[in-house]
Amino acid sequence: MARYTDASCKLCRRERQKLFLKGTKCFSDKCPIEIRNYPPGQHGVAKKFKLSDYAVQLREKQKVRKTYGVLEKQFRMYFGEAARQKGVTGDNLVKLLERRFDNTLYRLGVAPSRKAARQLITHKHFTINGRVVNIPSYLLKAGDVIQVREKSRKMEMIHDAMKRMKDTLMPQWLSLDKANMSGTFLKMPERSEVQFIGNEQLIVELYSK
Repeated sequence: MARYTDASCKLCRRERQKLFLKGTKCFSDKCPIEIRNYPPGQHGVAKKFKLSDYAVQLREKQKVRKTYGVLEKQFRMYFGEAARQKGVTGDNLVKLLERRFDNTLYRLGVAPSRKAARQLITHKHFTINGRVVNIPSYLLKAGDVIQVREKSRKMEMIHDAMKRMKDTLMPQWLSLDKANMSGTFLKMPERSEVQFIGNEQLIVELYSK
């Protein structure tokens, strides 16, 4: 499985905003983007240039792709699927990304970040509807139940993440049962319910050229 292995903070600096790739650690004053709010590399502090329309669209796509931890080929596949579905392509793209197994664990508060969620999934710490699933990109459906496996219920990472999760932050399409260490994917999310970090319309314009 291909994945990004370089420093996560470089990605945030490149986009000049926090993408919260390390979860709660990104709220620290020691976060690199708070100290060096410019792109990495020897030319990062060089004079700023006005971006073309294409560059703006490209940076928006890269920002969303990095936030969800998806590589280029897979992201393009999501866009193709979104374009084939009925409805607004941008909204469909957001919904597909939100349905990913690793993103759902992060939204539930069972994992501190999407990157941590992917690691937990590949190490087979969770089941979906009673079956072990170790594919981070697995797309959940309405009614799917995620549960921490019995042998993994004492993991400190999972308990710490669940303690930080407040009910007011829980997305409307998810529910969490902390006592049983399980969560339910209640329904397909609506675009208006998703706190999306980018502008999906710019991504549609980029891929439509």
